[in-house]
Amino acid sequence: MVKIYGIPNCDTVRKAIKWLEAKDIEHEFIDYRKNELERSTLESWDNAIGWEKLLNKRSTAWRPLDQSIKDNIDRDSAIDLMKDKVTLIKRPVLVKGSDVHLSFKPEQYESIFS
Repeated sequence: MVKIYGIPNCDTVRKAIKWLEAKDIEHEFIDYRKNELERSTLESWDNAIGWEKLLNKRSTAWRPLDQSIKDNIDRDSAIDLMKDKVTLIKRPVLVKGSDVHLSFKPEQYESIFS
């Protein structure tokens, strides 16, 4: 079974879930606002795709951060930030076995599940 992480009011997450349901792909949705992410989960995502891709610098949670935090961001501080402010994580995060995929596009998911 695949796991899809995100927040339920995100349009992209809803599209991804709708796509999975239309294809009858068994999945588990994890709302990471309600289910706290373990640091080890974020670290495994970082190992798979990199924290730079995972960190959403377009998020409304990014803009108000102190400039010194933004200027000095590194792996550890990014993981800490994403753990504390989950809306800084790009979404959705799809985990299929040991593979981690970010975002949603129908053609991307077709490739993942072909």
